[in-house]
Amino acid sequence: MATLSVWKFETAEGADDAAVALGELSKQGLITVDDSATVSWESGKKKPKTRQGLNTAGVGALGGSFWGLLFGLIFFVPFLGAAIGAGIGALTGALTDVGIDDEFIGSVRDQVVPGTSALFLMSENAVVDKVRDSLRARGIQGTLIQSNLSNEQEAQLREAFSEEA
Repeated sequence: MATLSVWKFETAEGADDAAVALGELSKQGLITVDDSATVSWESGKKKPKTRQGLNTAGVGALGGSFWGLLFGLIFFVPFLGAAIGAGIGALTGALTDVGIDDEFIGSVRDQVVPGTSALFLMSENAVVDKVRDSLRARGIQGTLIQSNLSNEQEAQLREAFSEEA
């Protein structure tokens, strides 16, 4: 079963450090990273910088359209106003169907603020204790917000945001 998890860090650089570490842990077989993206929000900036973390053109990649929609809902729609926000209501239905609901979006929005960063990770087969211990040993500490996706939900999500369509 794939997991979409969001790791929040207390510095604007924390997500990048965690992404590098998880890439190394993936090579060790401690986690399978299907796709990732990071958000870095420097203090004093009006909005965060976002970027897709992996260039995974293979089966595991969700694609930029997924990350763009998710980040738009979390970070940019509140700045655009109610009229535009209401116009994308239908799009959020696809996310809700796969386990990403208003509570998840609101929780991330409330916690990822200026001066922090977040790593958005689609992963599976994690040896959680070893991954956590390895991150701590590297001085990487964050808050984990986690949304589990069933295999069916993951397939729906991949289909909904496929860039091949």
